[in-house]
Amino acid sequence: MLESFLKFFELGLYHIVSFKSYDHILFLVVLVVPYLFKDWKRLLILISFFTLGHTLSLLLGVYDIIHLKGNVIEWLIPFTIIIMALYNIFTAGKFSKHSSPIVLFSMVLFFGVIHGLGFTNAFESLVSSKESTLLSVLEFALGIEVGQLIIVFCIVFFGFLGHTIFRVTTRDWVLVLSAVVLGLMLPLIFNSPLFS
Repeated sequence: MLESFLKFFELGLYHIVSFKSYDHILFLVVLVVPYLFKDWKRLLILISFFTLGHTLSLLLGVYDIIHLKGNVIEWLIPFTIIIMALYNIFTAGKFSKHSSPIVLFSMVLFFGVIHGLGFTNAFESLVSSKESTLLSVLEFALGIEVGQLIIVFCIVFFGFLGHTIFRVTTRDWVLVLSAVVLGLMLPLIFNSPLFS
């Protein structure tokens, strides 16, 4: 049982903390860039909503309740990142981080569902007949949550350095990083297998 837990926990952790999963990292960048260390409660809720969405879609996928073609998912994942980057660009400096979070939390939950669908087929092949699918998904989700906490800490720490050492304003920090991520994602949208 411990061996199974470690297997799926590590799988979830390295699903996030790996440069092969740069799409998750870039999503976290655009999600987290407006926040500081003092906003840790909201950050924890946001990434937990993403994990919840990711977990729900894995469950829906492995139990064959929902299934999307791979080329559609490969297009939707960068699209979610672009939407978050544009959200940051259009709202940077124009709203309070302490305003009503319902729209943002709903977006993050929905985008988590989309990101989770991208891993459903690979995940199914990793669960053996001796392992509980539900338990494996939950162990994987715990690994994802821990991986996200590591990435979020790094993003907020670099933001802290930018604000304190280089005196970059939060607005400029959000705009620059969001624009960079947007620039990285646009080619993925236009070169997607969806249009092949």
